[in-house]
Order: sequence, then C-alpha cells, then structure tokens
Amino acid sequence: MSLCSADAQDAFRAAPAAREADNTGIVVSATRLPTPEDETPASVSVIAAPELQVRQVQRVADALRQVPGITVAQVGAPGALTSVFTRGLRSEHTQVLLDGIPINQGLAGLFNFADLTVDNIDRIEVVRGPQSTLYGPRALAGVIQIFTTRGSGTPTGQVSAEAGSFGTFREALSSSGSWKEFDYSFGASRLDTENERRNNEYRNTAAIANVGWSPNEKLRIGSLFTYSESDIGLPNSIFNPKPLDNFFTERWLIGPRVDFTPVEWWEHQLILAYDHERQINDPNEDFFVGPTRALFKRFTLDYQNNLKPLPWLTFTTGTFYSEVDAGQERPFISQAFGPQPTFISDATEQTSVFAQLSVTPVTGLNLVAGGRFDHFNQFGDVWTYRVAGSYLIAQTDTTLRSSIATGFSPPSSQDKIFGMNFGLEPERNRGWDVGIEQRFWNGKVQLGATFFHNRLSNVIGFNGLFETLNLGAARTQGVEAELQLRPMTELTFVATYTYLDAEKTSAADINQPAGARLPRRPRHEGYVNGSYLWFGKLRTLAEARFVSAREELNFGAPNFDIEDYVVVNLAAEFEVSPHVSVFGRINNLTDEKYAEVFGFPALGRGAYGGVRVRF
Repeated sequence: MSLCSADAQDAFRAAPAAREADNTGIVVSATRLPTPEDETPASVSVIAAPELQVRQVQRVADALRQVPGITVAQVGAPGALTSVFTRGLRSEHTQVLLDGIPINQGLAGLFNFADLTVDNIDRIEVVRGPQSTLYGPRALAGVIQIFTTRGSGTPTGQVSAEAGSFGTFREALSSSGSWKEFDYSFGASRLDTENERRNNEYRNTAAIANVGWSPNEKLRIGSLFTYSESDIGLPNSIFNPKPLDNFFTERWLIGPRVDFTPVEWWEHQLILAYDHERQINDPNEDFFVGPTRALFKRFTLDYQNNLKPLPWLTFTTGTFYSEVDAGQERPFISQAFGPQPTFISDATEQTSVFAQLSVTPVTGLNLVAGGRFDHFNQFGDVWTYRVAGSYLIAQTDTTLRSSIATGFSPPSSQDKIFGMNFGLEPERNRGWDVGIEQRFWNGKVQLGATFFHNRLSNVIGFNGLFETLNLGAARTQGVEAELQLRPMTELTFVATYTYLDAEKTSAADINQPAGARLPRRPRHEGYVNGSYLWFGKLRTLAEARFVSAREELNFGAPNFDIEDYVVVNLAAEFEVSPHVSVFGRINNLTDEKYAEVFGFPALGRGAYGGVRVRF
C-alpha cells in the first residue's frame, strides 16, 4: 500500500494520501518486475519523495518509522547507530538496496541508517517477508529498496537552508533534468548539530548522483555515484559516560549499469558496483581494545533477464556475484590476556543463480514462483524458494494476497572473527503471510491488513565460552494494518498499526532465557498523521507515534522493560511564491523523555525553520 500520492515535480502541494483508482503506482522490488501496486503478490509499502518533503524528513530511518512491520531503534540522538527490525527479525536480516545495489556493510553485515539521507530519492519501497530468492543474503526478513530520481525534461532544482535547536544547521542542494540523450539527477546536503549531551556533536556530508545516456528508447547506459562522510561523538549510556570517544565513517560507491530492451518481449539489466567504507573509532574508551580502524570493500555483479513470450507469462532469470573483504586493525589492543591479534579480516565470495516464473492467467490474478541457488566459499550451498499470489477483485476493488518463502542470512564477519569460528552456517527462516486490501470511494479510502509468521532456526549466538555457534531459534508473528483516507483533495490522513509477538524459542543461546521476548521489539506500535493544504499556499502536518514497552537484553538474566512513549511532531510550509517557500517544524512537541535503546536518551523538544528556493 502506498503511503503517499502526488507528482514528484510539485512536492509542495503533494500530500500523504490514498491514490485515485486510476492512478495506481508501480512497484518493482516485490518481483523484480514493474507491477501495479494493487496486483503485487507481496506486502509492500511505498514512500515517495513528496511525502518526505511534506513531513520534512531528512533521513531514511525517520521515513521508515511510519511503515507497519518496521521498528526503528536509534542508540540516542541523530547520528548514532540506527537499526531497523523487519517483522521482529534482526537488522542484519533486512537487505537494503540502492537502485538495485546491496549496501549492507560493516563487520556485522547490517545497514546503519544513521547517515543515510533522503537526498535525490524518488521513492522507498519496503517489501516484508523472506525475499532471499530474489535478493539472496540478508533478505531473510525483507527488503528495503531506495530508488534515486531519474532526470527528465528541462533541468530544475532547489536549494534549502535551515537552523534550529541543539545548534543545528543544515544546507541542501538538488537538481535534475535531461539534455538530448543525457539525463542526470543530483542531491547533496550538510548537517551540523551539537545534540543534547556532552560529546554528542554530529557532522554529516552526503552526495548522490544518477547519470545516464540513452542513444535510443531501447538502451540506457548509466551510473550511480554516492559519497558520505560522518563524524560523531559517542557519549555512551547515561550510566557510563565517555567524554572523548569519537567515531568517523567515510563511504563511497560507484555503480555503472546497462538497461537494454532489444525487443519488446526481452529485457536485460546489468549492474556492476564497487563500494568502500572506512571507520575510525578513537579513542574507543573500553580500556581493552583501544583505537580501531575498520575497512570494508565489496564488488558485486547483478545480471537480470526478463523474457515475456506471452502477454500473461514472464520468465525472469539472473546471476549474482559478490566479493567482500572486511577487516579491522586494533594496534593498541591489550595483551594482558595473552597474545591477541592486532589485525583481523575476513573474505567472502558468493555466486548465485535465480529464476522466477510470473503468470497472469486471468485478469487480476498474479502468481509467482521462484528458486535460487547460492554458493559461498566458506560454508557451501544454500537453496531458497518463494511462492506468492494476489487476486484483484475488480467488482469490489479488493486485493487478496499471500506468500510462503524461505530465507537465509550468512554469518557476518563479526560473528566469525570475534567468535573464532569460521565454520558457522547461515541462519534460516521459513515465513508466510496472508493479507487483504480494500479500497472504497474511488480509492479515497484504503484499508489493509496482513497476518505474518516467521520461524527462525540456526540462529547464531553465544554459549558462554566466548564462542559463537549455530544454537538459537526464534519465532515472530503478528498483524500489520494500514488506513489511508482522503475525504477531499486538500485533506489526508494516514494511520498504521503493528502487533508483534517475537519470542526466543531456544535455551542454548545464553543471551536470553527461552521464552523471552526478543529485545527492543515493541508488542504494539502505531502511527497517525494528518495533512491539510490551506488556500493552496500553506501545508500543515501533524503526526504522532506510539511505541509500547519493550524488553531490553539483560545478558542471560530475565529481560527488563523499557517504558512506552508517544512522540508528537508538527510541520508547516508556506509558499511565498512559485519559487520560494518557508518551512518550520517542532519535533517531540510534548518534550517526551524516552529512549529507543535503554540508557541512550532521544532528543527532547526541538524547533527548526528554514527557506527553500526552487529554480
């Protein structure tokens, strides 16, 4: 279900609303094929660029907080480690892609959303449920795919600047367009903030570009370029403050691609990518390891072939190859416990092939089935499958969908290195879901609900002897619900709710006793917003988010609760002229005292304002 609708070229007047029945969106991530949203055989949420601007969202993590089935856990203020749990599974169980390129990084194999901005983003697609058949490792719980803007038409752009609480300043620039056979889009931003606590200042610079050359309608040769640099002070928890600790991260990526359609029924897509990340943690005040430097390098190749011999039949095949090299230098590690290595590293190679059959035998019915084979140089072979279907009942404008699939997540470099166990097997999941979406009043009202169930096995955990082993198991299940209402063009409402039952089912892993709830997963989570456009000039938005009590890990002992909380935000933007607007927002209006991770308080009330110039 889409969480917004509008022309991305007129973001100011855009609103988070249900789409009109004759304006159904197209999604790609659920099947690797362009599919109308109301016919996709997967549980999907889409957030488009206009919604991000209306909500004045600056980071992808904050955009995801409204998506059902998604929990965001930030270790304190902006800039700190930010994890995303899909349907209660761990953050490294969600594959994150940027224009089809996997970007999960680091020794832990997860994606840290702390520094990912919304610059040059066209839309975000969130697909819930095991997607390893299409996207391989890390897609055990689902996929979050971010699509950049593709330039077209006369070049346009905008610049913005804002300032506010906690010594915050942010500047941003974006532009897109085309000239003859060439197209481009570009976005960049700079954020400086002191946050609230001592040694918690945060600096972030980000830039992203998508360029292409299309000599004809059948061929486009393009490339994605990204760069980010962040520097943050790490004050640690309020119980053990660290006044000097600092963490620096630099990332860059280049991703050339070719999209070729020699004939209408035969499509090819080839993506090459190389990304590089380095981190410096200095002084790393744990009094054991000392300052560390980490390096992550990856090369990927992704080829996809879509063959459509009949209007109702599409056969998708592809291959994927990846080389990952992750290492950490610890030059000042203590030798008090005997000889310790000062450099540790891990190299992984993956080769994969996949196939999917998509059939639409009758109008409204969409069936897909696929399988995948992955070979890894360290632990051998993995097979996965997925079967899914949807049916659109045109008479009542109702969509029914369901799926069953398997997924896997390979051991991370961190699991292997720090547990001194390079014989670990992948974690596995078998998940299924069933859902319904109902539209009324020509699409002005949309209701959706999905029940899901995941059963994990082979989960990597600790045995109490400083070893990592495949000895855990867990179960997650629950309900995701969405409501979108647009009673009139200027007025829109969005509401989402998630019920999650996430339980550890094995006693072998000593992190938690069997039967304990998985840490930091709320049982209830809700979101609501309302937006109104006054006189075609002033857009106002109010949103509230409720998160129930969660349990925090207590390392073998019974977990303890983290209090529930409600956060309210307000935002407004006034169009002074077609080219100039002023905007402002208040975050955490009630100055709620809360923490998403125990001991790491979130920011209190903050006010921000700025100006946007379009050209």
